[in-house]
Amino acid sequence: MALTNTQQDQIQTKASQNLWSGILFGVGFVGFIDEAVFHQLLHWHHFYDKSTTAAGLVSDGLFHALSFFATIASSFMMAALKQAQAFRFRRWLGGIFLGAGIFQLYDGIVQHKMMRLHQIRYNVDIMPYDVGWNVLAALLIIIGIGLARVNQKQRSSKARA
Repeated sequence: MALTNTQQDQIQTKASQNLWSGILFGVGFVGFIDEAVFHQLLHWHHFYDKSTTAAGLVSDGLFHALSFFATIASSFMMAALKQAQAFRFRRWLGGIFLGAGIFQLYDGIVQHKMMRLHQIRYNVDIMPYDVGWNVLAALLIIIGIGLARVNQKQRSSKARA
């Protein structure tokens, strides 16, 4: 049974919403891990290290709030998808990996190197940390693309059947 253009558009919109919900969750989750582990537990850096410790703590709080709001927004999007029976776990999981990897790559390249807001660590050879940080980001992105594409291909073949 062939789908109408309207039905195909609705499927595409829901697929996009699954992906974006996952991306928001991935950004929020990795932001939380970054904040909790590197900022609070290890004391390696603050979100903004170019001022006083107090300014660094305020920047950490704002960063933490933003990552929390990203996960909450993702949860509302997921709830709406589940209510519409349009939630697709693999597509959402692909979005999580994409969001996590994109956030980490942005953090590692833009914030660490271009803007120099902070480094991963101070008073050590930073190269291994930078390489590890950015390689992990690239791997997360590759996994995310793979999960999102596999799910999209499965959906396309079902729609044609």
